[in-house]
Amino acid sequence: MHLSSISFFRFLFTTLVLLTCSLWLPAQKNLHEKSIVVDTHNDVLSSATLKGLNIEEDLSGKTHSDLERFRRGGIDIQIFSIFCDERFGKGAAFAHALREIDSLDAIVARNPRKMMLVNSPADLRMAVRKKKLGAMKGVEGGHMIEDKMEYLDSLYHRGARYLTLTWNNSTSWASSAWDETYYDRQQPTPIEKKGLNDFGKQVVRRMNELGMMIDLSHVGEQTFNDAIAVSTKPVIVSHSCVYALCPVPRNLKDEQIRTIGKNGGVIFLNFYAGFLDSTYNRNKADFINKHQPIVDSLLQQKMPAYEIDGYLSNRFPEEAEALRPSMNILLDHLDYIVRMIGVDHVGLGSDFDGIELAPQDLDGVEDMPNITSALLVRGYSRQDIRKILGGNFIRVFKAVSK
Repeated sequence: MHLSSISFFRFLFTTLVLLTCSLWLPAQKNLHEKSIVVDTHNDVLSSATLKGLNIEEDLSGKTHSDLERFRRGGIDIQIFSIFCDERFGKGAAFAHALREIDSLDAIVARNPRKMMLVNSPADLRMAVRKKKLGAMKGVEGGHMIEDKMEYLDSLYHRGARYLTLTWNNSTSWASSAWDETYYDRQQPTPIEKKGLNDFGKQVVRRMNELGMMIDLSHVGEQTFNDAIAVSTKPVIVSHSCVYALCPVPRNLKDEQIRTIGKNGGVIFLNFYAGFLDSTYNRNKADFINKHQPIVDSLLQQKMPAYEIDGYLSNRFPEEAEALRPSMNILLDHLDYIVRMIGVDHVGLGSDFDGIELAPQDLDGVEDMPNITSALLVRGYSRQDIRKILGGNFIRVFKAVSK
């Protein structure tokens, strides 16, 4: 073929690509803006706010989230995690939860034109109508009720609309995925038995009565099965992924996924690279070993492992960047669930500001529109994308609130 012909075809191809993009991007932007976008898990309160950072300011480069980036990401409803780890025991955990709730309430009060608290489906509709960020609260860890039903009631009345039955640490009434895994391997574990005891089942029943969503992220398989057997309402899994694609204790096995489908619940996908990419933990181990003297020093200072991971990622950003998988792997987990139980049972629970690394093209909350673009590329319909972005959460929220 003559060189001029090749040049012409290159010009024609480039023109067609540019024309397609010019038509595609407005369509993607319009779909994202017109959808109700819900993220069921963000840890910025515990990871930043209580450490002196102000999400009302530009925190780019310091956090995954701030108010302006929530706006740019088109997020309509954000569930802020109320979290403390196992170091906060009885006499401290509940009080810490209340401090985080106070912190979020104060942020909302200072920004009435940008935010509002959402405690009901009616509040959610109002937030969307007024184009304000709807701020919801989810308590991540049953240890924060300190074995007291009145504390559960108090957290609900302060606006908590889900309780994650355990974090990585088990409670006296529910076993976590972490502890059940080691229990099965007959290694030392703090749990006496797997699953919910009688008090744990009372907690689930009380949550149904209150209209509080039962969150089964972090819980062990027996706790998962016990909770669904007791609950009369759909459950959620606020920030977890698929075990078959990435076999870590925090992810859901196929039978659990099927059970969520039968229950009418929703699985909200976590953006953490370690729950998405099966090669991540091996690569991360090499990264940590390379900096073992620093790790040893931080361990001597009693820094938790999950904080050490974040410290290393911030200190060695180029090395950490090389560990990040493609965003396509997040869509692989979504496709897997959709094929198994349908598009009505999946959504987004980023875990931003609770993870050290997310996939490429998901640097923070501002990048949520990239997921809408990727869903369109994968052939999902506009109706199905609206369900994934927020419609499925709204359905469960309404069902539980009745």
